[in-house]
Amino acid sequence: MLAIRPFMSAELMSAPVIEVEHLHKTVTDSTGALEILRDIHFSLQPRQTAAIVGASGSGKSTLLSMLAGLDTPTQGTVRLQGQDIFALDEDARAALRGQKMGFVFQSFQLLPNLTALENVMLPLELAGARSARQQASEMLQRVGLGQRLGHYPKLLSGGEQQRVALARAFVVQPAVLLADEPTGSLDFATGAAVMALMLSLNRELGTTLVLVTHDREIAAQCERTLTIEAGRLV
Repeated sequence: MLAIRPFMSAELMSAPVIEVEHLHKTVTDSTGALEILRDIHFSLQPRQTAAIVGASGSGKSTLLSMLAGLDTPTQGTVRLQGQDIFALDEDARAALRGQKMGFVFQSFQLLPNLTALENVMLPLELAGARSARQQASEMLQRVGLGQRLGHYPKLLSGGEQQRVALARAFVVQPAVLLADEPTGSLDFATGAAVMALMLSLNRELGTTLVLVTHDREIAAQCERTLTIEAGRLV
């Protein structure tokens, strides 16, 4: 069976996993300065689920990128379990992502030359896990793909590819899972099944889930909804 991370102390359980403080992002082009994010401020607790919603161009994907440390703010701070991620250099941020974050994308982002099993093994191998094959196999069975271990992505349906992506994200038991439109390229029924599976895994493994979505019905399944309008949290 998939091993569950040890019980967290009361102190860790009560402290925010993510703290965003007065986050600003401004870019400059030939037309002048453009504010993408303006004074974003919130925190999320362990095991909490939150949806970031807003119109196209509102800044929600930029915010998600900053939570991951993939984009840097003009001003402000993001803390992950108390660590200011922008006090770290790029290599240290990458190491932190590998240890504490999982990612799910609309376009799946599977490596086409690796099988489903190998795709899920990859983050474990990068982390130096000794039982990567066994853990990856168990997680693929958990998402209903125990019979697809040797299949390459091109031989899997969209829903199956996203389940492989979920398995890859959750297999390292991250503190935080960041999902960008995880059902955006799937039909309604498949998307609903993938969303239900993601929430189930989130509850089982105690992850803090943050997802970007344009779908209010999906957002309503999360405990919190963070609405971005013109770069501001409303």
